[in-house]
Amino acid sequence: MRRHLAAFLLAPTLLASAACGADGADEPAPGQPDKVTVGVIPILDVAPIYLGIEQGFFDERDIEITLEQAEGGAAIVPAVVSGQYQFGFSNMVSLLIASSEGLPVKVVSNGNNSTGVDGEDFAALMVKADSPIRTAADLEGKTVAANTLQNIVDTSVRQSVRKAGGDPTKVRFTALPFPDQPAALASGQVDAVFVVEPFQQAVLAEGGRAIASSYVDAAPNLTVAAYFTSQQLLADNPDLATRFTEAMAESLSYADSHPDEVRTIIASYTEIAPEVIEKLTLPTFPPEVNRESVATLADLALEDGLLSKAADVDALLP
Repeated sequence: MRRHLAAFLLAPTLLASAACGADGADEPAPGQPDKVTVGVIPILDVAPIYLGIEQGFFDERDIEITLEQAEGGAAIVPAVVSGQYQFGFSNMVSLLIASSEGLPVKVVSNGNNSTGVDGEDFAALMVKADSPIRTAADLEGKTVAANTLQNIVDTSVRQSVRKAGGDPTKVRFTALPFPDQPAALASGQVDAVFVVEPFQQAVLAEGGRAIASSYVDAAPNLTVAAYFTSQQLLADNPDLATRFTEAMAESLSYADSHPDEVRTIIASYTEIAPEVIEKLTLPTFPPEVNRESVATLADLALEDGLLSKAADVDALLP
């Protein structure tokens, strides 16, 4: 099958913006905005921050943002801890792991949530059309592609397997960037993929099918990801963290109530074909973190061995 299909659906472009210092320690000149770098992933999950920039929610709070793109949240965590980025977007399991390992990270804003509707979520566990795999339980001994390893994909997929009556310890995971997964599935390189939009549409375009809505299986109205910063930044510049949190809350609320504008802004930082954008299932964007769902993720990650000890959820969340 053609490897360029996913590239046609999504070829990320960087948001043009002024650069800022790597450590973020320099005080802005009087009357000048704080310049910050935020690490994001080039997927529709981060549409609210792009929309918030467009709407001026950050400008109103004297924040000038550069958005830097990475393959996954696990790569963004060390960049925030080191001060390369002042804030970052990451899945909750990567943040739980980082926090439990003693990394000084703190969630400052919700990122996005599952729709909570089985079969109608923005992400799915998928196989190709002629696969003998019918349910997640059939993944025992099979290989599943994840954008990065030891993150929310592992946890959610294993819960789908468990819920379907299978043994989650018998599932293998391999790391593949989201854009490479549809072609890898079509060619038989992997047995299944867990993809978010628009790559869900790419798999469907190749005739693939969903076997589980793993985010829905993990927890009701799951908080999938969040924006976070370092404890160092919180100590050095709590006012900046507060203003960023306020701007993100406004951005999330606006995105949740303006889905048409979310679809429009997605076109500004990706090259998803317009006809595909219209088909996308969007996440939900509540301003508040679903704390109960994060606690459930922490329990699942501990059960599956991604955490070596129980996570202190309250220490991580706002």
